Amino acid sequence: MKIFHISDLHIGKQLNYYNLKENQAAVLKEIVRKMEEYHPDVLLIAGDIFDKSVPSGEAYTLFDDFLNQAAEIRPAIPICIIAGNHDSPERLNYASGFMEKHRIYISAMPPQKPEEFLKKLVLEDGYGPVNFYFLPFTKPGYVRRIFPEQDISDYEKAVRALLEREAIDWNQRNVLISHQFYQGQGWETQTCESEQVVLSVGGLDRIDISAIRKFDYAALGHLHGPQQIKEPHIRYSGSPLKYSVSEEHQKKSVTMVTLKEKGETPEIELLALPVIQDVRSVRGSLSEVTARAGEKNRHDFVRVTVTDENEPYRMKEQLQEVYDFLLEIRVDNERTRERMKTEGETYEKLSPDTAFRAFYEEIQKEPLSVKEEALMAKLLDELTEEDE
Repeated sequence: MKIFHISDLHIGKQLNYYNLKENQAAVLKEIVRKMEEYHPDVLLIAGDIFDKSVPSGEAYTLFDDFLNQAAEIRPAIPICIIAGNHDSPERLNYASGFMEKHRIYISAMPPQKPEEFLKKLVLEDGYGPVNFYFLPFTKPGYVRRIFPEQDISDYEKAVRALLEREAIDWNQRNVLISHQFYQGQGWETQTCESEQVVLSVGGLDRIDISAIRKFDYAALGHLHGPQQIKEPHIRYSGSPLKYSVSEEHQKKSVTMVTLKEKGETPEIELLALPVIQDVRSVRGSLSEVTARAGEKNRHDFVRVTVTDENEPYRMKEQLQEVYDFLLEIRVDNERTRERMKTEGETYEKLSPDTAFRAFYEEIQKEPLSVKEEALMAKLLDELTEEDE
């Protein structure tokens, strides 16, 4: 079975107030073209369809156009969609019943009642059935009512509990579609500044891949760089466009997965997507930076770091004359480095859990107990849920 895996479309996103509509339309059109060329048996979209929980009408229209173009391909290709942390479950789920009649399957929320289970789609190929399990972005608070006897205090416990109650037949081929922050022990996961990692408090958002290792393929969303997480069959497809300068060296792609017979390692191929409008950084003296601007690269999204010891006259205006899409202008010289060093010595930004531990020890003259640590983590999790 041939699978296309994409994620993190972030339709409607702006890059420092620059509208990305045309770029997103172009890359979505290219994805449709690749679907026509390779004709996968299914397309998986692993969350963060939209960039905001309340998308603009323009964003809805762009995604609708993409689905219509993909739905016109014959033979028809099923499309599986889950919600990410940027998506509004209610809005994404709108008209999902109608869409299923056109083989577009959406899961916007994990089970929240005892009688509810993960959405499951079964497709067949020459080797038999393939079970696709939909696991939209999940917070501990979403699922606690299902497990009143369990301590669902972090994201990993929530995901493990949901998967364990599914009674999955591991003798068959199973594929997971999930939008979370997965890590493997001893493995360095690549993240970037455009990703708003779900929750950093005490590492509650991190889920060890042992929770999903038994799946024949795990189609993941949330991280923007295409990468496997320790094992080849556990993969982030990455975003189709660069959404920050920290992604400048990433090569965007569609992940094409070929599932074979049960027990065989799936084949993974990355189908390169075109660079619609590059996002990059430029560093040097003002004269060096302006001299590098040419007709081929002056239309890129650019972050400039100027290294002149004496700040040049009309620096911003000179840069705007040669670069059409300036994201940021930084100055890095002896004076600014000294200032940052001084500020770093007098100011340290603490995470909420670290700040609370420091406050507690200052007042109580002793550290938190193990039980108090668990209670603090649970409370911070609940308090931040509405902000994500």
